[in-house]
Amino acid sequence: MIKIVAKQVIRKDCIGKYRELTKELVEKSQAEAGNIMYTSNQSTADERVHCFIEIWKDQEAIDIHNASEHFQRIIPQLGELFDAPETVDLYTEVEF
Repeated sequence: MIKIVAKQVIRKDCIGKYRELTKELVEKSQAEAGNIMYTSNQSTADERVHCFIEIWKDQEAIDIHNASEHFQRIIPQLGELFDAPETVDLYTEVEF
């Protein structure tokens, strides 16, 4: 499994539009075959800070997601709402 944390800082006047777009993105991404979890989250300290927390079966599932119609259409629209560059980090779970 691969976990992704994609963090965005949204312009304050764009938070409503951001939520509209992310609702569709989350719903369609959760329906993808290789998706295990896909959520949109807002910071408790700063309402402008949001992140997607995602879990995917493998890199192939991520590649399919990144090529999907909804991802290709919505992500550029979200980028127009950012107040700072997005950060995207991928993780694998440490097993003990």
